[in-house]
Amino acid sequence: MEFHASTDFELVPLPPRVFFTPHNGSASDPQQVHISIAGIDHIRITWLTDDKTVPSAVEYSTEPGNYIFKVAGGDKSSYQFLTYTSGFIHHVRIGPLEPNTTYYYRCGGHGPEFSFKTPPSTFPLKIAVVGDMGQTDWTKSTLQGLESKDYDLLLLPGDLSYANSTQPLWDSFGRLVEPLASRRPWMTTEGNHEKESYLVGEAESFKAYNARWLMPHKQSASTSNLYYSFDVAGAHVMMLSSSTEFRSGSDQYAWLVTDLARIDRTMTPWVFVSLHTPWYNTNDGRQGDGEGMRAAMEELLYKARVDVVFAGHIHAYERFTRIYDNKANSLGPVYITIGTGGCHSGVYSQFMKPTPALSLCRDARFGHGRLRILDEKRAHWSWHPNDSDVAEDEVWLTCLSAARDD
Repeated sequence: MEFHASTDFELVPLPPRVFFTPHNGSASDPQQVHISIAGIDHIRITWLTDDKTVPSAVEYSTEPGNYIFKVAGGDKSSYQFLTYTSGFIHHVRIGPLEPNTTYYYRCGGHGPEFSFKTPPSTFPLKIAVVGDMGQTDWTKSTLQGLESKDYDLLLLPGDLSYANSTQPLWDSFGRLVEPLASRRPWMTTEGNHEKESYLVGEAESFKAYNARWLMPHKQSASTSNLYYSFDVAGAHVMMLSSSTEFRSGSDQYAWLVTDLARIDRTMTPWVFVSLHTPWYNTNDGRQGDGEGMRAAMEELLYKARVDVVFAGHIHAYERFTRIYDNKANSLGPVYITIGTGGCHSGVYSQFMKPTPALSLCRDARFGHGRLRILDEKRAHWSWHPNDSDVAEDEVWLTCLSAARDD
């Protein structure tokens, strides 16, 4: 059974207020705290301080205020971008941890206590998905929508802060999302706005993103923080890079081939991909941006029976039927575009007319998506605009792990 909203919903919101989130603590207090999955039974905790002397150490326990575990000797770094020098970025990997368990923690021996809940080891699994966040009132509305929902982790397919080389906006973004990102793993990949290498005098791409949002690429045998994979409960999730070389012969292509070959569908029956630039798009905005990557990698995902491909980049929601090579195909992935976090440039409200048959739902509003994986065979996807109290699009999905060629 499938429900979906009008295929031509258009909304042109008022211009947003882009705001800066300040740090109100001391130089030693942690700020911009966020966590990520860092291998089986492990979580990476990342934060910044202005004080260099703060140790890269995390104290934690399953009881508030009673820290019986401590991991010291984490990584501490700082980077320079033109005339800007970052604070001190701490990365500490803790574990092994129990699944589906709340832990309380303190960063660097200073500041407030935080808590997070580890993802489950078995189904059901709940994943929130949203891309193209920004720092606007629209973003705040999206975060409020996420705040009121229960989920085990969040996938963010690129375009986080929209700092666009104004580095203090990276700090502002980290503070903005800290209340949520410190409580559940946020798994990210980069978008075109993370590249930041187009200015004269700054040649290194993704410098801020790589320094601040360290993902488990080493745990998945990737040599780049821009593409990696991880397992959670019964799902294998691959985060690909639209902004890194992806053609046959590239490092990313070779890694993807190897990673796909390692998947054991008896252990992780569900396989998902997240990338920034969509391969299928019926919005008038950014037509053809993902075509090169689709041509290079689509066959790999199709043969591996990937279940769903999530993307951002287009500031609107769109869900397609299962597709392979521009045709409906019951063995292809479902493609979902959800670049709806709240970017300052607004929603892309113009869609092709008439609606192509491959596109099942199109909605030009900000919001987030929710994927509930019930077991090894069934999952439920739903789309939640910020201005609605109910899901405006939903569909039941059947896992392709047992699918065979017709």
